[in-house]
Amino acid sequence: MLNFSCYNPTRIVFGQETIPQLAQLCPADAVILLLYGGGSIKQNGVYEQTLAALCKHTVVEYAGIEANPQFDTCIQARDLARAENVSFILAVGGGSVIDAAKFISLAIQYDGDAWDIPTNAARPTEAIPLGTVLTLPATGSEMNANSVISRSSLQAKEAFSNEAVFPVFSILDPSVTTSLPLRQTLNGIVDAFMHICEQYATRDCGARLQERQAEAILSSLIEVAPLLLADPDNYQHRATLMWCATQALNTTLGSGVVHDWATHMISHYLTAHHGLDHGQALAVTLTHLWRHKIEAKRERLQQYGQRVLGLSETSSAEDAICATEEFFHSLGVPTSVTDYGLSEADCLVLADAATADHLMVGEDRDIDGTAMKEILLASLNK
Repeated sequence: MLNFSCYNPTRIVFGQETIPQLAQLCPADAVILLLYGGGSIKQNGVYEQTLAALCKHTVVEYAGIEANPQFDTCIQARDLARAENVSFILAVGGGSVIDAAKFISLAIQYDGDAWDIPTNAARPTEAIPLGTVLTLPATGSEMNANSVISRSSLQAKEAFSNEAVFPVFSILDPSVTTSLPLRQTLNGIVDAFMHICEQYATRDCGARLQERQAEAILSSLIEVAPLLLADPDNYQHRATLMWCATQALNTTLGSGVVHDWATHMISHYLTAHHGLDHGQALAVTLTHLWRHKIEAKRERLQQYGQRVLGLSETSSAEDAICATEEFFHSLGVPTSVTDYGLSEADCLVLADAATADHLMVGEDRDIDGTAMKEILLASLNK
């Protein structure tokens, strides 16, 4: 097992009818920036519950955070927060709203070019504290220090991590997710699944416990996904998905092991240039990247196939890859860029962009623009 330092200060408040606890969780004397997205929280009752809980607090609202939070939108929210002397941020929504809140919490305090934060050109240590009410399980952002910010004018999507932006608390009420559109539920399942794979499907580091923890969450996702699609109002299924997504990326699985994240980095180009949902972009990348790296990942993929997918002891890494594609297809999630209208020429443009950015990712730092081209071209018509 590799050396590691593990830190996670986020309080999780899980279960039905927990949103009223905001009254005690938020600082009584704070000026709160209530941050949310396109307004779905006004349709599912979350907005009403939140305001009722904060009736004795001072609240400033900012709506309109996008599914891939945009830098310019976040800057508008930052400027409002500065003008109103905001001292606490409450993100109500999915991972995108929470990611935006993390960036804004740092940008309020930062005097330089705010784009330095997501590009990691600067790592400020001062941030406005924040809490979350999660409405879409997917990213795990409710219990980690990570954030991803997009900037359309640059066709860029940048990721950063900063311990200053761990949420103080996160409320997870699975019952509020029953109104989610099918597409968002599927994206959440895929995103959580991928987060685990990026920390698990690498190479043996002797981390037996983390391996078993990862396999348990993967098995739970594979088990609950069809149940949830068949019975989307089932609270227990929703609760399982929500807790799996949180556990998938809260520093536990990634401690003491080698990480990959190449699938995520390639997917950012697909989202930034072609607007694919994050979950969609991940699904069309993962298995083709696995095939590209099959020699290095063979042992772990065989273990995954046997322990998680229930394949025989004689099954191969390719069998595990095919079974993973079958799982995605069973959910109606494509694994080819062709299904989203991308052509060979589009793939070549993306690979050229990655080369220009000096992309070098993966557990062996060997996924560059050339490798990305091979992976994307393999995704055509699959």
